[in-house]
Amino acid sequence: MKSGDHAAIDVPAESSAAVKGKAPLIASQREEKRGLNRGFGIADFLLRLGAIISTIAAAATMGTSDETLPLFTQFFQFEASFDDLPTFLYFVIAMALVGGYLLLSLPFSIVTIVRPIAVAPRLLLFILDTVTLTFATAASGAAAAIVYLAETGNPNTNWLAICDQFEDFCSTVSGAVVASFVTVVVFVVLVILSGFALKRQ
Repeated sequence: MKSGDHAAIDVPAESSAAVKGKAPLIASQREEKRGLNRGFGIADFLLRLGAIISTIAAAATMGTSDETLPLFTQFFQFEASFDDLPTFLYFVIAMALVGGYLLLSLPFSIVTIVRPIAVAPRLLLFILDTVTLTFATAASGAAAAIVYLAETGNPNTNWLAICDQFEDFCSTVSGAVVASFVTVVVFVVLVILSGFALKRQ
């Protein structure tokens, strides 16, 4: 081998056919991501509609819960109403606010369907849904504790069980609490869906 000889390595140039083949592949992956994110957006919108129904049902049921025990005179009556207990009053206000937020969030949910790649509306919903989930859970948990005390009482604190007398009142507020926990579960699913969609951005 002479000193003037040089070793050369031939690198095959990428064919134009291979370059052309990459573009459809990238485009198909983008369309697949867009379609999946649009599916997340549709599920988000439908879940919000369901949460609105359960939230309004919880607030309306609790807000109309009251019962008067029949006695011999109209001047001496026992009555149970949701506004007798600050926790139930807080529950009605909280559920009304959650329902209002859900209504206001619907346009942003529609944006995630129309523009499935957009990050800003989905991130905004993720943050606000997490805050609202905490708010709804607090109201539901507090109301559930009062319902439990009304059902079983607490001899240590002289809290008497009233559900033996106010059966209709207790069944009504129990139904409201169940509806509120349905809302909480829907919010958990919404947060999870938003997390998955943001991860795929």
